[in-house]
Formats: sequence, structure tokens, C-alpha cells
Amino acid sequence: MIKNKPYYSLNNFLREKHGEKVIKLSIDAGFTCPNRDGSLSSEGCVFCSEKGSGDFIPSHAGSITSQLHASIGILSKKWSNSHKYIAYFQSYSNTYAPLALLKARYEEALSFPDVVGIAIATRPDCLNDEIIDYLEELHHRTHLWIELGLQSANPATAKWINRGYSLECFEQAMYKLSSKKIETVVHLIIGFPYETLEDILSTIKYISSFSLQGIKLHMLHVLDNSPLGEIYLTQPFNLLSKTDYIFTIGEILKILPPTFVVHRLTGDGDADHLIAPLWTKNKKQLLNELNHYFKINDIYQGKYLNTY
Repeated sequence: MIKNKPYYSLNNFLREKHGEKVIKLSIDAGFTCPNRDGSLSSEGCVFCSEKGSGDFIPSHAGSITSQLHASIGILSKKWSNSHKYIAYFQSYSNTYAPLALLKARYEEALSFPDVVGIAIATRPDCLNDEIIDYLEELHHRTHLWIELGLQSANPATAKWINRGYSLECFEQAMYKLSSKKIETVVHLIIGFPYETLEDILSTIKYISSFSLQGIKLHMLHVLDNSPLGEIYLTQPFNLLSKTDYIFTIGEILKILPPTFVVHRLTGDGDADHLIAPLWTKNKKQLLNELNHYFKINDIYQGKYLNTY
């Protein structure tokens, strides 16, 4: 259900499932990534920060338990009446470790008071059958979802960002996860150089063919602690304006299946490291402008789903 928004928000989804506001608490579990440790590459994806996309995890990350306590201490000031949490394994690739270590990390999070589920960000090439069998077990006893960073279905873009895995690998992982009925969310980045609106919508149509439960959208951030930052400073490239980004998100929403939970419409770039686009710094303002744009243009999720 979409309820009071023109899209099916994560907030609404979690309230429906758990009966109240649920807060995500980000975790750095101490893992790495095959695209960083030399197995595939030592450079990582071109846009990824040196913290493996975990830029907002409390500094000096310690045990899972201590990180959860720290995050609650920070976020409780904003949501003082919330008492349920999702432990979000965010940094790097969170199924890229021996199964025994994964179990220890996940079970520690699940044993934390009022944690009602876990979200695991990873890569499709880090999901072997043994791990998927364990994820299926978790799926039956807690609220679990897996997040896969596809970013784009365009093979040229995948090469440019140094993603390190093929669409075939993504499809195989999706098949295995869906066969186990494991909730899956896909990350997409909007605004890659040389991608047209048609390219972006082709990616949306591609992922819409899978049994997905959610999607995350955000603008391409250029950070000074990422390979992309070095490229941008030496060979600047065009980035979407805020107006173009809002228009593009509207076009995406029109053809997005209404059953997909929209986990986000924009992301956060660490302000201390953000080079461009600077208009992404004010996330609250951008969300307000997006919702205003949807309203005045009668845009809602799935509006033109059956017309393409």
C-alpha cells in the first residue's frame, strides 16, 4: 500500500509490518570486498568512499553491540518514541567472510534488545549456496532483507564504475534469493556520465522483471575520498542538475511497480568529502521538492506501468 504518499515508502512498509516506527541502525562489521582486497580489484567501485559507503557509521566502530548502542544514542534524539530497530550491515560486502564469522556478527545483532530484523548490503558474487541457505534460515525467524548494489544495468556503465560482476551473476543471485523467498532490495545510482534518460529507464524496466521487494535510488555523489573524486578533479564531467534529477525520479516512479518498497529517493553524500553536486547536501529540501513535483504533476508509483 502507498497510503499518504505517491510511492510505497520504507517508513510505511515498516509500520505495516511492525506496527510502529522502526529505525535502521548502520553497522560496520569489519568486512572487506572482493573489489578491494585484490580478489577482483584493489580499487573498488569508482564511486565508493574509503569507508565502503559506511560514512555515517559512528567513528571508532567497535563491536556490533557497541555500535548499536552508539547509533541509538545519536538517533534517539530525533525519534525518541521509537523502540524497534533494524540492524543494517552497511559497510563493504557483508556476506564476504566465512560463514562462521557471518553467523557470529548477525546473531550478535539479533540478540540486541528490540532489534526486529537485519538488512545486509552485499554483492551478488558474494552469495554462495551455503550462505544463502543460512539466509533462508534467518528469513524464517526474523525480518531479513538483502541489498544488492547493481547501480545500472548498462554494461558500459558497469565497466566504467569497475563493478566487477556481470548481469548474469546478478540474475543468478536474484534467482537463488527469490527461490528462497528472501526479501531483496536493489541499489541504483542516477546520473552516471553518458547515461541518457532512456538508459536509466531501461535499468528500471530490467529490474522490474525480477521478484524484488525494494529499490534504493540516489544521485551520483563525487567524493574526494573515492576514485571518482580523482577523475572528476582532473577530467570534470557533467552531472545532473537538481531540476533534471527531480524530473528523472518522476519518470522512474511512473513505471516502477507499486509493490516495490521505495527505500529512498535520494541519498546522503558525506558533506566533509562531497565535491559535487553540492545541491545534494540539503536532503530535506530535495525531498520536499520531489514531493511537491509529484503532487503538481500527478505523479505516483506505477502510473504508466502497463504502457511500456
